[in-house]
Amino acid sequence: MNNQEFTRRRFLQLSGLSSMSLLLGGCGTPLFADLVGTISAPLNQKFEELIFKPQKPVPEFLPNQIEPNSLIINSFESTPIIDLEKYRLIVNGEVNHPLSLSITDIQALPFTSMIIRHVCVEGWAAIVQWGGLRLREIITLAQPKSKVKYAYFQSADGYYESWDIASALHPQTLLAYQKNGAPLPVENGAPLRLASPVKLGYKQSKWVTGITLTSELSTTQGYWEDRGYEWFAGL
Repeated sequence: MNNQEFTRRRFLQLSGLSSMSLLLGGCGTPLFADLVGTISAPLNQKFEELIFKPQKPVPEFLPNQIEPNSLIINSFESTPIIDLEKYRLIVNGEVNHPLSLSITDIQALPFTSMIIRHVCVEGWAAIVQWGGLRLREIITLAQPKSKVKYAYFQSADGYYESWDIASALHPQTLLAYQKNGAPLPVENGAPLRLASPVKLGYKQSKWVTGITLTSELSTTQGYWEDRGYEWFAGL
């Protein structure tokens, strides 16, 4: 753990906020979510937004540190069947240039990869190499209006999520279509999933089909958040 991570986590521990909120999970059943999540979520969000560094890269790992078979598969519903010929990523909302992109369109955009730790609040983690495009490339193409603060994500299996726009624009937030140098497996979210070292696992939607940019955070914030999980869920 680097000094930045230690300072941040120690700060939240001393504030009495992180230990219980981290137990709320994001990959399984929430623990005391209806009680603790309601009390701590607004304060957690303010602290985490204060500490978050929007453009500062998170330290990455070396290729020999990749753990190829350690990414646990958790499904919201059954794995969706997606016809790649018909697939489109729809980007809309408060934008000047709505998008409808095929996989070919997406893969023609600048490619990047990163080796990061995927963290699930159930208590496991995995070092994975993700490849794809920076989410901010898509957001820039859509030309968001000046008041946009949030990004909503829709998935083919009905899962839904929302992020703060600063985290969505972080240089290591990807829309990934590769895992460990190979095409992304369907069970891990193909054809397109979120991958980022700045958010917990339940924020990293799989099978992404839609992105809506907006200036308002709806009362419907995310599948697990609507069941008591912390909304910001930063690392």
